[in-house]
Amino acid sequence: QVQLVESGGGSVQAGGSLSVSCVASGNVETINDLGWYRQAPGRQREFVATISAGGAAAYADSVKGRFTISRDNKKSAVYLQMNSLKAEDTAVYYCNARGWPAYTSWGQGTQVTVSS
Repeated sequence: QVQLVESGGGSVQAGGSLSVSCVASGNVETINDLGWYRQAPGRQREFVATISAGGAAAYADSVKGRFTISRDNKKSAVYLQMNSLKAEDTAVYYCNARGWPAYTSWGQGTQVTVSS
């Protein structure tokens, strides 16, 4: 498995931009997909975006066109650029790694707060 450490996030007004980053350590050569999930107060954790080792990205409908996920395999890092932020994007954002032999690792989370 791998260990994941997020950074970035913070507070911004609606319409603004923020970015979050995540660096993996440990058996990074076993990572396939890297992604982001989020959890708002009182709600279940939900999928935001994912990117494969080859760079194929997928997004939740709620963030398509506003968020961009990217990955630097040399740095074992994944990034999420968030533009046109809305109040409903407020959540704790978690980095996620899936690899082989089958495992899922999570970061500790970083807070993103969007004020309207």
